[in-house]
Amino acid sequence: MCLIEQTPRIETRRLTLRAPAPGDETRLAALMADYDIARMTSRVPHPYDLSDALDFIEKVQSNDPATDHNFLLEHEDEGVIGGLGLFTPPGQPLEVGYWVGRDWWGRGFASEALQGALAWAKREWKKRYIVAGHFSDNPASGTVLCKAGFLYTGEIQRKHSLARGEEAATRMMVWLA
Repeated sequence: MCLIEQTPRIETRRLTLRAPAPGDETRLAALMADYDIARMTSRVPHPYDLSDALDFIEKVQSNDPATDHNFLLEHEDEGVIGGLGLFTPPGQPLEVGYWVGRDWWGRGFASEALQGALAWAKREWKKRYIVAGHFSDNPASGTVLCKAGFLYTGEIQRKHSLARGEEAATRMMVWLA
């Protein structure tokens, strides 16, 4: 019998990836209120406030730990600086998404967190195939994915962005362990 860790913690050089918990809502709401972060995600509304953060924390508590995990990226000195989710849409392969607060852009935190999460998914879930996409107007996210070993598939999908209120061209990528 394989036991799935209910609330995994992933340690990287500078970060701890951990489950969102009650008490994180104020920091989460403050970071996600930035439109430039929300608009680069598909699932984050804008405006984003404390009630959205509370709803998110409550929702992730009911994730099926065999198929979905959400993590907050916690820096040892600066607290929560971002988030990362591994989720399995119905009938689809495992997908990953992430975001980092504006004050920490360009410092390698997204790459570090993503690489840690991929190693965990390979080791704990035995995953060998994970998909991701980034909006075409967010090439920095494509760079993060490439650094983690993702490859472009050549497919561009139209994915809805809650914050934008419209679909955006999304460059699809795949990671093969």
